[in-house]
Amino acid sequence: MSGFSIIIAGVGGQGTVLASRVLAQAAVAQGLAARTAENIGMAQREGSVQSHVRIGQPDFGPLIPAGGADLMLAFEPAEAVRSLGILKPGGVALVNTAAIHPVTVTLGKSRYDEAEMRRFLQEKAPGVKFVPGTELAVEAGNIKTVNVVMLGAAAGLGILPFGPEVLLETLLAMIPAKVLDVNKRAFELGMGAAGV
Repeated sequence: MSGFSIIIAGVGGQGTVLASRVLAQAAVAQGLAARTAENIGMAQREGSVQSHVRIGQPDFGPLIPAGGADLMLAFEPAEAVRSLGILKPGGVALVNTAAIHPVTVTLGKSRYDEAEMRRFLQEKAPGVKFVPGTELAVEAGNIKTVNVVMLGAAAGLGILPFGPEVLLETLLAMIPAKVLDVNKRAFELGMGAAGV
């Protein structure tokens, strides 16, 4: 295997770090080398967060260089735009459609143009898929499972270096028993949304 790199973009509190650890642990369970790293813009909720996952590249560092990611999982549209330069040409982008407006937007000091961001992503990443991740997380029973919905969507694409059952089994082994059912449902809904 030549390697597979995944950039996960979101904001603090969305579970990007858990998602990266689940992906890495699933790879390790399959006998593949895996490295992870996080870039955290603000050490607080709603600050920009990037998690890097590199699979099958034991001699490489954990940070994905510009144009090096095969897959981008973006839990928020503006963070997708911010991280798009890490995705390689022809790479796949899965973007949650729900926006989280920064404080500056809420205060009226800047604007957040969702339609413009969507057009930009479609132009720069023609294969982008928009996933109603937040809606599906609510449908699953907990809005905090957006990260699991997005993992399910990634698994549903069939491009990860391991199968969906490995990813789901790894996830369920890493979370508390009381939230197993809602997370399993979120994963399944995400898999169903992969063709969106």
